[in-house]
Amino acid sequence: MAELNEAESTKDAKKTKKEKKMEEKAAKKAAKKAKKNHEADKPDAENDDSDSVSSKIVMVLVTILIIAIWLGIFAVFVKADVGGFGSTVLAPALKDVPVLSKILPDSGNITASESTETAGYTNLDDAVSRIKELEKQLDDANSKNQADAQTINDLNAQIQDLSTYKEEQAAFEEEKEKYYEEVVFSDKAPDIKEYKKFYEQVDPANAEILYKQVCEQLEQDDEIKDYAQTYSKMKPKEAAAIFDSMTNNLSLVAKILNAMDAQSRGNILGKMDSATAAKVTKIMNPSQN
Repeated sequence: MAELNEAESTKDAKKTKKEKKMEEKAAKKAAKKAKKNHEADKPDAENDDSDSVSSKIVMVLVTILIIAIWLGIFAVFVKADVGGFGSTVLAPALKDVPVLSKILPDSGNITASESTETAGYTNLDDAVSRIKELEKQLDDANSKNQADAQTINDLNAQIQDLSTYKEEQAAFEEEKEKYYEEVVFSDKAPDIKEYKKFYEQVDPANAEILYKQVCEQLEQDDEIKDYAQTYSKMKPKEAAAIFDSMTNNLSLVAKILNAMDAQSRGNILGKMDSATAAKVTKIMNPSQN
């Protein structure tokens, strides 16, 4: 019985040892498989990391390219001096920078004095001084405009005064002519020889025209007197026939008859056509019209 138990114990011990070996093999086999799987997965991870790095590099390059393009566009705009940005804004700041000054427009890459003329003033004092100078010029211009406006107003006033004087002078001349016609040369006026003596003594500038008219009137009166003497010596019937034919100038007939003596005038009127004689009589005595 004891030998049987010992034999079974030995058998169990061998079996346990065999199982342990099998388990160890299985464990080693599983370890190898796991290692193999790990080694197979490792390149994929490395590939993923490599792809990630490449993507980042591409993004950086694209970003740099975009920035370079925009900088190029900006440089073109500055070089072309669009809106005066290159010459007035960037030129004062970049004109002394060795590389960046190359993008400035040709008019922007200038000396300091030229830059002052193009871009403005280099300091506030100069700008303020220039502003004051311009304000003074503006005040002077405004003062001149006011003076010119006052001069224009004065000239307009003088023109108005001259216009008034011209109107008054025209009215005076009209009244003077009316006076000469109604007083000097009217039928009821004093002897015209008296006026002749008077006008010979006054200012020639004022009496020249009147003196001429008076002299002409005297000549006409002398001619009328000659006509009157001639027609007075004619037969009344012959003189009447001539006067009847002068219906277009009855005023002259009236003057000639007025210059005759009453007897001769009456004889001729008696021989004239009654209608013509009536018209001549009215002309000789207009107050009876």
